[in-house]
Order: sequence, then C-alpha cells, then structure tokens
Amino acid sequence: MTWLATLGRDWRGKPVLPMLLLPLILASPAPPAAGRTGSVPSADGHATAERHPSRRGLSTQLPPSAKDGCSSLLADDPDAALAEADRSLAHGGGDDARECRALATIAGGDPAGGAAQLDRLAGTGTAQTSPRKADFASEAAQGWLMANRPADALRSAGTALDARPGDPELLAGHARALIAAGKPEPAVADLSRIIEQQPGRADMLVLRGQALRLAGRLEAARADIDLACRLRPDDPDALLERGILRERAGDADGARTDWQRILALSPDTHDADLAQQDLALLEADPDAS
Repeated sequence: MTWLATLGRDWRGKPVLPMLLLPLILASPAPPAAGRTGSVPSADGHATAERHPSRRGLSTQLPPSAKDGCSSLLADDPDAALAEADRSLAHGGGDDARECRALATIAGGDPAGGAAQLDRLAGTGTAQTSPRKADFASEAAQGWLMANRPADALRSAGTALDARPGDPELLAGHARALIAAGKPEPAVADLSRIIEQQPGRADMLVLRGQALRLAGRLEAARADIDLACRLRPDDPDALLERGILRERAGDADGARTDWQRILALSPDTHDADLAQQDLALLEADPDAS
C-alpha cells in the first residue's frame, strides 16, 4: 500500500490532512516482490467519498533502520520525518529517503510540493525502470488531489497506470482523478474493470455508484449502492451515498435514516461529521418531509 493512503477532502471541498491515517498505512504488510477519504463535490452540492489507495512491497535502498525511522515519525511529526529524510540523503540515501521527504512535505501541509517531488522521483533515476515508478506516481496523484489540482492528479495517475497496466488499485486511483477532473464516465469504465475482476469489492461499487450519480445515471448508481449495502450493511461510505440518492429521489425519511445510522455506528468520526452536515441541510429544507 502507498505510504500516502487515504487522502481527504470533505464533502464541501475543504482539504483534510491524512495524519490520523498514516499509522495504519505505514504498518501495512508488504506482499512478496513477485507479485476515508478524498471527495468531489457534485452539481447538487454533495460529493463522493473514496478510500483505499494501495502500497506494494518494494525493495529499499536505505538501511532498514533509516526507513523505519522515517515511518515512525511521519504520522506524528512531519518536520522530524523531513529531518530524518535529509539526514539519510546526506549519507547516501536513495529513493526511500526521497519518498520519505516528499511524504513528509505533504503531511506537513504542502501537498503540491510533495506531489511534485514524487513526480520527479517517478520520472528520474532508478524509478524509471523499476516497479516503484507506479507507486511514486500513484502517491503523487494522491498529493495533487489533496492540493485540489485534478489535472495534475490525472496526469500522475495515468503515469502510474502506464507503468503497471491493469493494477486494480491504480485503476481506482485513476478513477478518483477522473472524478475529480469532472469526467465520471471514464471513471465508470475504470471501476467496471476492477469490479469484473473483483465483484465483491464493496468499496469499488460505492465509488462506481458515485461516478454513475455524477454522470446522471441514477438508477445504475442506486443498483451499485444497494449491492454495496448488502455486502456491507454498516459501511459509512455506502450509507452516505445511499442517503444522497434517497434524497435525490425525494425520500427524505430514507436519507435521514441512513445518515442517522452513521451517527449511531461511528460517532466522533469524519463520516459522522459529514452525515451531521447533510442532516442539518435536510432539516433546513422546507420541502423535506
């Protein structure tokens, strides 16, 4: 999984730094070498929620202690992680140190600066002919999304997918960038490729449902979201999206039920904040029953 996993923008478009999520990302196990939430406002004022960029196991050019030092610092102290990366680079550190520096830059509040570093890393040096090119470019795309620069995100996501064609997580990242760039129909195509390979992926059904809604294909969107809710009845993303679709269909009571369920299941979370905002808008609507 990428060190920079779930990037956030809330439903109203404000950036949310992924500081609380980084420990989970850094702890992710790496597979053998062979082998919540960005969001996009829609025309109706709602937005899509996305998760689960990936990270693959990669060889390291830094001593394990140096990489571990960056990992342990990145979530809680980006400035210290930046200093650790610079120290490693001063002692001959390679791509791991450069990646750490870029991610510390993003976590420190400069997502565009970190994304640019990752783009350079993906396009130069050993990454040009390495499986790491896709990972660096994917991380860059996530940084550009956090910086609200969807065109740059789409370019980087395309570079990642070119380097590792057909990878489901890179297809998902490309779809997120397409949605952010206002191109939901191509995003549906990307996500359909994933779902054909992995039909039980509720997270991809939710994301495709969001793309379908943004494309105006509400019946197809509802089919995907209903299936996702059957697979994961208490998934906040699926409930949030189903609430939007119910509201769009004039079912204010159904939307209210979904959003209140999120508050009961996940209080004091970002998902609950989003549900509370939508409930407040719903209650303020004089036409809502």
